[in-house]
Amino acid sequence: MTTHYSQAFLKEMPKSDLHLHLDGSLRIPTLIDLAKRLQVSLPSYTEEGLREKVFKTAYANLGEYLSGFQYTCAVLRDPEAIERVAYELAIDNQNENVYYIEPRFAPQLMMDPDRGVTLESVMGAVNRGLLRAKKEHNSKPEVRAGDRPEFHYGIVSCAMRNFGPKGYSPWYSRFFQTMEYSQHMEIVVQAALQMVKGVVKLRDEKGIPIVSIDLAGQEEGYPCAKFHEVYDYAHKNFMHKTVHAGEAYGAESIFQAITDCYADRIGHGYYLFDENKIVDPKILDKKKYIRDLISFVADKRTTIEVCLTSNLQTNPSIGNIRNHHVKDMLSNRMSMSICTDNRLVSDTTVTREWSLLTDHFDVPLKHLKDIVAYGFKKSFYPGDYIEKRNWAKSVMMHFDKVSRRHHP
Repeated sequence: MTTHYSQAFLKEMPKSDLHLHLDGSLRIPTLIDLAKRLQVSLPSYTEEGLREKVFKTAYANLGEYLSGFQYTCAVLRDPEAIERVAYELAIDNQNENVYYIEPRFAPQLMMDPDRGVTLESVMGAVNRGLLRAKKEHNSKPEVRAGDRPEFHYGIVSCAMRNFGPKGYSPWYSRFFQTMEYSQHMEIVVQAALQMVKGVVKLRDEKGIPIVSIDLAGQEEGYPCAKFHEVYDYAHKNFMHKTVHAGEAYGAESIFQAITDCYADRIGHGYYLFDENKIVDPKILDKKKYIRDLISFVADKRTTIEVCLTSNLQTNPSIGNIRNHHVKDMLSNRMSMSICTDNRLVSDTTVTREWSLLTDHFDVPLKHLKDIVAYGFKKSFYPGDYIEKRNWAKSVMMHFDKVSRRHHP
């Protein structure tokens, strides 16, 4: 028996999105418009055509799911386009009462040395778009009067687990050429190290609210432990850390994310509970390993960024939503947040993700409030701790007000 919540309540309640790929969350009309302006070839120039050929409701596998990024990244190698997409993303979230977002992306996929598109110009463009949307929202009379919470954001910069000399981005191709005497994995790690050093510098010297680094791309075969040096640099420079882990690889990936990469949060974490995904021959008692890891993650309040629709699309073997391991996260009272992953590629919204959760799993109002609160308390809010605490408290007071109106 699930606790029923109306669509009106789920839309009106304050929400966050901590796992949100900028390059997977464009508006289709914007993608088409930018492609025409920047002369990027698309398989179709209509929304219906792109929905049919690229951005589907169901995908055969992760490869098909990721194929659309070749088009979105191609139109985002232009600062004006980046700023527009960031602004629209913030507006789309504000329109469904999402008051905090952390757009993430791999800036090196957007950088183009031949056109002067640098790390600073990419990050600056994203910040300008988000900041404009923030100022517009926070200056509204209802926000200034305290009837709606303020909108805030932080930027997450991703390193790629793997790339090659061709087909990824102009910057990656150039970097590969300059590292001609290095091993493949050494090149990948050095690119990530360049990224983290750059974003720390931009945060400290330019004031761009880059709040965390992330590791994205093909998980299996590219363990996050190889990127220890990258995360160590972030860790020692007061930069938060999240890692895509347990999305397509087992519990060891999550363990590495926490121990080798100091992860504050885990992106997806789906296979935390699946002993069949454990491959390390030294782990003899798989049940105990998983039991201990679950307890460790839960006790540390390491937050799992849950992306239900995306998991169903990239892992068709899950089948029915009721088979999703979010049920185990709920029963173990783990710290988690509800996220979209990719609003365009997954054809979803934050409200829709909450509906998917509450329509299929029993989430009493008190537990639901806890999950909402994790989204704000476990955010990488760019202000100091007292500012973050006071702001999160004001958002949750708004939650109580909305809740009383819908559940008298």
